[in-house]
Amino acid sequence: MPYKVLVVDDSSFFRRRVSDILNKDSNLTVIDVAVNGQEAVDKAISLKPDVITMDIEMPVLNGIEAVKQIMAKAPTAILMFSSLTHQGAKSTLEALDAGALDFLPKKFNEIASNSEDAGSLLRQRVSQLARKKTSVRPIRSPQVGAPPASLNTRKFGRNNRIEESPTLQERIKASQPTIKEQTPSAVLKRSSGKEYKLLAIGTSTGGPVALQKILTQLPKSFPLPIIMVQHMPAAFTKAFAERLNSLCQITVKEASNGDVLKPGCAYLAPGGLQMIIEGKESLAKLKIIEDNSPRIAFKPSVDVSFGSAAKVYSGDVLGVILTGMGSDGREGCRMLKSKGATIWSQNEETCVVYGMPQAVAVAGISELALSIEHFSASILKEVKHG
Repeated sequence: MPYKVLVVDDSSFFRRRVSDILNKDSNLTVIDVAVNGQEAVDKAISLKPDVITMDIEMPVLNGIEAVKQIMAKAPTAILMFSSLTHQGAKSTLEALDAGALDFLPKKFNEIASNSEDAGSLLRQRVSQLARKKTSVRPIRSPQVGAPPASLNTRKFGRNNRIEESPTLQERIKASQPTIKEQTPSAVLKRSSGKEYKLLAIGTSTGGPVALQKILTQLPKSFPLPIIMVQHMPAAFTKAFAERLNSLCQITVKEASNGDVLKPGCAYLAPGGLQMIIEGKESLAKLKIIEDNSPRIAFKPSVDVSFGSAAKVYSGDVLGVILTGMGSDGREGCRMLKSKGATIWSQNEETCVVYGMPQAVAVAGISELALSIEHFSASILKEVKHG
């Protein structure tokens, strides 16, 4: 049965265009449209769609307020359409904080170089969110160390089996052993005794909310520098860094060329560019470069940044892969792992899209899978700060 989609926009042209694109996929069907935020709330309650595509600027009730009401009254997977401006970025981040799961630029020529590719990406993103609908719920910020209602964490080894979706199960040998579950106390008390010089985080779809959950729980005295690679347009990374900085005790900034990595400071890779670590471990600096290589799909790329971290810090890195589509980060994590670094990944249950964490888990690179609610406490324990 096709996933049901509600298209919300005050422009009749855009509603029709999005509907035509989505209806080309036999697994998706646009069941209705809404012309303002209030109508979106009403139809979300009555029609119970699997996914809603939502504009931000609308009459009667704007997209941000509509998201808040929908998540309170009829939680639904929501994809926002945003303008690639600083204000558009700020509004989109507010919508994500309110419960939306993903976003795309509203101008399709900013999504891809041609309309076919843009349409394909839109259908892919909506389908991904539709499959995640069962776990959609209002966003809540957990307290450090507070036990959640449930926890599903797993240890990974090269020969361990991961319980995934049926399509993945078909590709993984059924003979591989089942991963052992761990209790919440075992995770929160875990510490390998290893010394670290850097925390490196890579993420994509669902990453803004995941990063906010982790970073807001870190104290000002956090002993390591942090690099973060979030797949995000150039217009968004500055606004995202500013938002995180206003919410966090640590300092968060969009990375600049020549930045010296300092403890208690998180550096977000600028959109559209690559962030590389260079120099010596005791005085490591960031180099921000343009990258026109056709071999590297993402700018910024987790693989590029993590690979440079392996060269400078060797194995003294705690690498984390959070929710995201695709496999960016797998090869960078492999390089870090070969140097003796520790790699963790987000578990499937708490990911918006279990793509990037799945890639490092299936490859046997990730040593531990954590729910997003337990990352900050576990990081603090591992770096001997909790």
